Amino acid sequence: MTEEIVKSALSKVTYPGFTKDIVAFGFVKEIKIEGKNVSVLVDITSSAPEVAQQITHEATDELKLAGFSDVIINVQSPKMPRESSSKGKNIAPQVKNFIMVSSGKGGVGKSTTSVNLAVALAMQGKKVGLLDADIYGPNIPRMMGIDGIKPEVVGNKVLPIKAYGVEVMSMGSLMEEGQSLIWRGAMIMKAIEQFLRDILWSDLDCLVIDMPPGTGDAQLTLAQSVPVTVGVTVTTPQMVALDDSRRSLDMFKKLHIPIAGVVENMSGFIAPDTGVEYDIFGKGTSEAMAKQFDTTILAQIPIEPSIRTGGDEGKPVAYYAPTSETAKRYMKAAEDLWATIEKINADGGVDNQAIQPNTPPGVSACSTAAAPAPKASSGESCGTGCGHH
Repeated sequence: MTEEIVKSALSKVTYPGFTKDIVAFGFVKEIKIEGKNVSVLVDITSSAPEVAQQITHEATDELKLAGFSDVIINVQSPKMPRESSSKGKNIAPQVKNFIMVSSGKGGVGKSTTSVNLAVALAMQGKKVGLLDADIYGPNIPRMMGIDGIKPEVVGNKVLPIKAYGVEVMSMGSLMEEGQSLIWRGAMIMKAIEQFLRDILWSDLDCLVIDMPPGTGDAQLTLAQSVPVTVGVTVTTPQMVALDDSRRSLDMFKKLHIPIAGVVENMSGFIAPDTGVEYDIFGKGTSEAMAKQFDTTILAQIPIEPSIRTGGDEGKPVAYYAPTSETAKRYMKAAEDLWATIEKINADGGVDNQAIQPNTPPGVSACSTAAAPAPKASSGESCGTGCGHH
């Protein structure tokens, strides 16, 4: 009896909710063999007890079929997720935590970040949803391999599409391919609310929300509709991107959204033939910005061909290339992101009551016809709920 026989048997044990096995995921950490007796240590990313039970049962059966008489499966798993303690308006109460992924400008890899963070969190055992709120440029369906798939409608509600252990919804899944949306801000705001209220999300540990670039109607509507647990800003190392990213971080501050960190994309280039990393666009330039806003660099994601091919082919790098440097950094970013969420909830959660509109019925919070708002000191709300200061 050899380790190869053990791994061959365990490669038939599929990780619950996925199509890959526990060996391919790298969850088998230790194998001890004494004659026909074997003990295996399996370190999984799910905190759900039923996942550990299923793996134990199936692994035991496969190893006995392989000829082992005495089989011991030790499964290590993380603690159960902490319940959210957030307060304020929440039109999607079945979601425990909301993660707003934002950027000051387009083209910095925000959707790629949203996809791989969502997939990495799901691979770590969380119940995850992914909402593509980038109404004008919905790319998530292609990146998640569900391009062309239409969601099922149940009554007047819509079921999210499932891929890679993640529940997904996007305007791109509801529109005809290539169709443009020429909408005013009010329609965008209504669409965001409907994505939260009228989609049949499960009881999720977290919903990752890929926002449109900038700091406009969509961001304010989301923050006023649900208590956003954390915000993540995506940037690239160039100063033109950092200038806009500061505005994104400032928006989080004004909307009372805790900042989980900054993801610096295009942070170095890893040559596929040598594995050598080159800082062709600079690297680490966002560190000073992160310190300015009292946060950290959540991840520095290099340029690797597997990211581009994964996005184009609907094969997220975190899932399909788990041994790549990029996938490892996304997995570490997901772990750190979840640790931040756990700490926020342990400290009392978040509250969006301070940014709710409090103007009379029929009067816009930003209307110039309304009575002048009281002057606010630096860092305080103007009291209108419009997000202005």
